[in-house]
Amino acid sequence: MPKDISELEEKLNREKGIHTDFQNDMTYSEYLHLDSILSSQKRLSGHHDEMLFIIIHQVSELWMKLLLHELTSAIQAIQEDKMQAAFKMLARVTKIQTQIIQAWDVLSTLTPAEYLEFRDKLGKSSGFQSFQYRQIEFALGYKTKHILKIYEKDPSLYEMLEKAYKAPSIYDVSIQALAKAGFELNPIVVNRDYSITYGGDETVATAWKEVYLNVDKYWNLYQLAEKLVDVEDWLQQWRFRHMKTVERIIGFKKGTGGSSGVNYLRQVLDHRFFPELWDLRTSL
Repeated sequence: MPKDISELEEKLNREKGIHTDFQNDMTYSEYLHLDSILSSQKRLSGHHDEMLFIIIHQVSELWMKLLLHELTSAIQAIQEDKMQAAFKMLARVTKIQTQIIQAWDVLSTLTPAEYLEFRDKLGKSSGFQSFQYRQIEFALGYKTKHILKIYEKDPSLYEMLEKAYKAPSIYDVSIQALAKAGFELNPIVVNRDYSITYGGDETVATAWKEVYLNVDKYWNLYQLAEKLVDVEDWLQQWRFRHMKTVERIIGFKKGTGGSSGVNYLRQVLDHRFFPELWDLRTSL
């Protein structure tokens, strides 16, 4: 036996406190419900690479679940003037986003020829239908009512998404934070219909510019603005990597869900969630 292996075994043997009897105790696998997680990869074809396709999307959905957990809590924290807690949550959101972006690097190892071997098994199912991604868009302020029709098959899911659709976004509560700080904002913006995608307002632009010109005075608002820019920056990078990965694998074919594929993904790259925070970079 090689020396390094025997030395390792000796060290492990000295770890007398390691638990090995789990007849009456919960195991790591039980705590994480690994039996259900690891048995959820059901290939519909016999092709080797379908496993990659399934796992990448499942992992991304798990990351999105955590992202939503942090993002919705950050919205509540801002509403309650708990800015430091919100900053911590938003910092975590951006770290999660980096993980989701890197998933595209793994998926891009799938070649067009390999994907064709099982693409027809997907039917009309598509990542376009990801309800968690729609929740993220809603939480950031991009509201698209026609999208809700996709989820009518599941009444409880539809109800949950409709609630998110009508709820204030993180930018709505950030604008309200500006009003609480004493900035004179357009009342229509402060008390607006949250189901409508925000399009910008001069009074909000003026307020944010004042924040950036007086950083020490409005430190929390300045920090909040920069955290929001971080989140949008990473989201757009995610969208870009998504677009290029799709183009690399299927070119300009239509998506399985009926979208125009790459052309649709290019269009959404032009949308901005927090317009005033980007415009002020030019006006400062």
